[in-house]
Amino acid sequence: MEARDDHVLIDVRNVVKIYRMGEVEVPALRGVSLQIHRGELLSIMGPSGSGKSTLMNILGCLDQPTAGEYYLDGVNVGQLDDNALAVIRNRRIGFVFQNFNLLPRTTALQNVELPLIYAGLGLRERRERAIAALEAVGLGDRIHHRPTELSGGQQQRVAIARALVTHPSIILADEPTGNLDTKSGKEIVAIFQRLNRQEGITVVFVTHDPDVAACTRRIIRLRDGLVESDEPREADCVYLEPEEAGALGFST
Repeated sequence: MEARDDHVLIDVRNVVKIYRMGEVEVPALRGVSLQIHRGELLSIMGPSGSGKSTLMNILGCLDQPTAGEYYLDGVNVGQLDDNALAVIRNRRIGFVFQNFNLLPRTTALQNVELPLIYAGLGLRERRERAIAALEAVGLGDRIHHRPTELSGGQQQRVAIARALVTHPSIILADEPTGNLDTKSGKEIVAIFQRLNRQEGITVVFVTHDPDVAACTRRIIRLRDGLVESDEPREADCVYLEPEEAGALGFST
């Protein structure tokens, strides 16, 4: 029996993903292998068509590889049924997207509560946890605001709170600053940095932005569906002040 490394959270082994369009096969991943350890803060980069979004979908259990294996916390994801995958997506992984993906007619509080409704939590507990998550990203005074009443940076904070509220071990952030101005983008990255440093959450950015990648301690570059380089490094940017980035105090 293969020994398990408890420090490895994600273990991708020779993963291939082929999309079929009629009789045409389009390879998105051609044999990707990598490991991500607990508590890492890293970026996955690459040009359009490199396979980075496909890889993120596989890491997030939103898609299955055509070949190869993906182990999440020692569990072979390919052997899980749809119900087990849904539980992982709801409880173990937090997602943050470029377009925020908030429900426009509901408040920040209701948006953040949504994953907890799916998880079957009662009203009181999910309300308490949603408020705590919003306070953790500096939006304790905006809980009853709808997305149209919030700035882009504030909307992304709501999205981060929604990702946090289930107490995930990993957050996958797909171009999280792509729709933000420079200042708001820096504030959002600073929140992720603090979540990683203070709460130990593993954070994976999928990004085109070299400024975002410069704030991480590892950069994996994809090209043509393969890992082109995997570079451990020192983060180049510093944390913003608490009053700028939101007063974090959220316990996972």
